[in-house]
Amino acid sequence: MVAAEASGDLLAAHLIEALRARRPSLRFSGIGGARMIAQGFESQVPMDRLGVRGYAEVLRRYREISAIRREMAERFLRERPAAFIGVDSSDFNLGLERKLKDAGIPTIQYVSPSIWAWRGWRTRRILRSVDHILAIFPFEPALYEKQGLPVTYVGHPLADLIPMESDKAKARAELRMPPGSRVIALLPGSRRSELHYMADLFLKTARRLLQDLPQAHFVVPTASRETRELFEGARRREEFAGLPLTLLFGHSHEALTAADIALVASGTATLETALIKTPMVIAYRQSPVTSALMRRMAYLPYIGLPNILAGEALVPEFIQEKATPEALAGSLLELLHDAGAQRRQIEKFHAIHAVLRQNTAQKAAEAVLAVIDAGGR
Repeated sequence: MVAAEASGDLLAAHLIEALRARRPSLRFSGIGGARMIAQGFESQVPMDRLGVRGYAEVLRRYREISAIRREMAERFLRERPAAFIGVDSSDFNLGLERKLKDAGIPTIQYVSPSIWAWRGWRTRRILRSVDHILAIFPFEPALYEKQGLPVTYVGHPLADLIPMESDKAKARAELRMPPGSRVIALLPGSRRSELHYMADLFLKTARRLLQDLPQAHFVVPTASRETRELFEGARRREEFAGLPLTLLFGHSHEALTAADIALVASGTATLETALIKTPMVIAYRQSPVTSALMRRMAYLPYIGLPNILAGEALVPEFIQEKATPEALAGSLLELLHDAGAQRRQIEKFHAIHAVLRQNTAQKAAEAVLAVIDAGGR
């Protein structure tokens, strides 16, 4: 198995647990994070060495990442595992999967590459590389079935983990939020490259918001010790002195439950926010080179998962040069004072939650064992 980021680590950890419950003799190795390791996974390379997002960022570390992929391919070809599971991170995993599939090792991609957001060339690459897809979104199976690629819709594990209703008062008490404050969650990303572009933006947005909302209190859950240190470093600057902010290590569910609204970097965190039913605004900045390439290649009108799943512009999105502190603060204030807009988001979030709640780990484990037992056929 190879997972390259926090969301993949979560997916894989629950899958490992479900597989072990069925077949205790199974062993798991490759690249993974702390949650996978806690389930007995043997990680041969630290996961954060692959934690890069964006074409420009990948190009800067291309040699290192390519060397890791070669090393893993050689190891797996020697060991001949019963199956290989690439957990999301398709830019890394598809190349590895093709080598293993060509050698007769069954390959499973857990989380479909975003063929619904990209041109058709990517579908051909997937067909050459993968024996079976575990799809987490309900509209994906039909896209693969017409290409003849076996696919199983398994839903999203976050939809199983997060309750349909959350206790806001309890979360605020646990996090010691100031009484009478308007709590705003800030989630600027889980990778170093994201914090590079968004830590400063989110802090400036908070400072601007405070001018019109003096009772605001900000809560920032960070995904790792490294991202916490990066955000803390930005926060220490004199211009942000006195900003009413609680910085957390983990505890994103609690932070989002406690919040009235949230400002969230595009990615899995937007889905987590939707499942917790917290109204949000989505923002994203990356390198200008990566942004230009994505504009040429992508064709969906939205980047936020809640909007893609809802099929409409439900959540305001601010990308690249449009993501300014003034624009983000203005949108958050507008949402905070518009009960109707909040209600529309929450109603759609409930519907998304119901569709994604599928007992994911169990379904995924059954599909994986079926591939293993069939030898990839």
